[in-house]
Amino acid sequence: MIKNTKCECGHQNPVGTVLCEACGKPQYEEKGDNSSELLEMRYDGVARRSQRANPNFIDKIWNFFSSVKVAVYLITITLIGAMLGTVFTQETMFVQIDPEAYYKRKYGTIGEIYYRLGLSDTYNSWWFILLLVMIGASLVICSLDRVLPLYRALSKQKIRKHMHFLTRQRVVYQGPVSENGDAWVQKAVAPLKKKGYRVHIESGALLAEKQRFSRWGPYVIHIGLIVFLLAVLFRGLPGLHMDEHYWFPEGEITAIPDTPYYLKNEKFTVEFYNEDEMSEEFKQRGKIVPKLFETQAVLYECVDNCNDPLKEPTLEEVDRHNIRVNDPLNYKGFQAYQFDFEEVMLLRSVQVTLIDKQTGEHYGKIKLSMKDPQTEFEVGPYKLKLKDKYLDFGLDDQKRPISQSGEPKAPAFLFTITGPGLPPDGGQYFYFPFFEQQAFFEQDKLNEALGGVNDRLTLDVMAMEDVDYIRFKSYLNIRIDRAMPFVWAGLGIVMIGLIMGFYWQHRRIWLRVDDGVLTLGGHTTKNWFGMRREVSAFLKNMGIEVDEKSLDNGGNRS
Repeated sequence: MIKNTKCECGHQNPVGTVLCEACGKPQYEEKGDNSSELLEMRYDGVARRSQRANPNFIDKIWNFFSSVKVAVYLITITLIGAMLGTVFTQETMFVQIDPEAYYKRKYGTIGEIYYRLGLSDTYNSWWFILLLVMIGASLVICSLDRVLPLYRALSKQKIRKHMHFLTRQRVVYQGPVSENGDAWVQKAVAPLKKKGYRVHIESGALLAEKQRFSRWGPYVIHIGLIVFLLAVLFRGLPGLHMDEHYWFPEGEITAIPDTPYYLKNEKFTVEFYNEDEMSEEFKQRGKIVPKLFETQAVLYECVDNCNDPLKEPTLEEVDRHNIRVNDPLNYKGFQAYQFDFEEVMLLRSVQVTLIDKQTGEHYGKIKLSMKDPQTEFEVGPYKLKLKDKYLDFGLDDQKRPISQSGEPKAPAFLFTITGPGLPPDGGQYFYFPFFEQQAFFEQDKLNEALGGVNDRLTLDVMAMEDVDYIRFKSYLNIRIDRAMPFVWAGLGIVMIGLIMGFYWQHRRIWLRVDDGVLTLGGHTTKNWFGMRREVSAFLKNMGIEVDEKSLDNGGNRS
């Protein structure tokens, strides 16, 4: 059925309009209805898209997200989810764990349920991100559903309002005026302007309005929250956010993945509490407690050959800092926090001497680096070519040499050596830097089986100064958060919206004089006592004495 939405003033209103957009006469009331109920002035009674009569599929989605009740439910569910995420430690706080085993071992059955429900990684879970997206959609649609009609209503206000509109406001006055109506209205302009109102006059009617901008406070809050949510969601994009733990071996430069930065752990130091400084509890446990651990870090930025694996990257030092707990390295949003350390004894490099076993002659030293060793050496009359390298030597099922891990726990090097006294094609030679592994893997027998150089040449370390160890691994929490400025910007906008909404009120006074009778209606978004007092003072200024309480047309009459 087609509904007639045309007001008696001639204005055609959209379906769903509560008050006529032009004269303010209440719609949907039978002719002659003399109801004295106060008018619903929220959004000035304008029609919203969510009130469409026969909604299609898209309208139903729009209606769902435009509901304030739905928005409250979504926010409540998200807050509960966020709270559950704080019950146990999140997976992201660990360097290396098997979460499935950890939560069950640490917290028992509750921990296992916690992990199975996905709460151990709440803030990166699909359902949590989906809730944030739905809140964002709700904010956008709620705002559009209300702000556009409200803008249209406020920017095109008709000054002469219907008597039903005026007499059903909360602040109302009706009474005779002694002078001509038009003259009285003109006389009212000055005192209203003095109180900060912007005054408009039309056909013997007056509209005075001030602080309209406060009506946009809630929508400014919405914009701020949308910026905040977008910043939170975009933190998941590569390059915008990083919160990872990496270990940095002492004395080495380590590339930090997905960044142009390299960090060198120049030196790591740790101090422990002595017995006199420790509590009785720790003494009884026999626990050694670190007092201070510090990474002397140097931060480099790659400036050339950064993505070419065949070339050495060109690094430029940009910062250096001694990183301690709660004293991170901070460079242009890049932050490195001291997290943990581990004492290790890993071989970094060794300088070995090529010795003639028969004459005892030393031909010279070569340096073998565990990380990236040189592949060819020339020592005296001999040439050594590195054929293979095994950081953690072992044998597979078919007795073939393999590297069991990427850490130099049992390093071994296989060379092809050519030179005088050796076969034309040279001879192969296995070298184990650690003496105990030379014995365990029977280096001499292995080289004897390979043939060629074992009875003539050998590699050996002549002094401890020739051995370079990694003593500590420093665990650092690397954080990059380029989305934080947008998070703060969003929160700043929210604060502006709150101030607009809380500290100012949109006040309007409509009045008209008909046959010597003044009818005045007033509306404000809050602080009705202040509104009554202001209207009373205005009337007094115009020569009409009235008790401010008598102006209250409903609600709290105190």
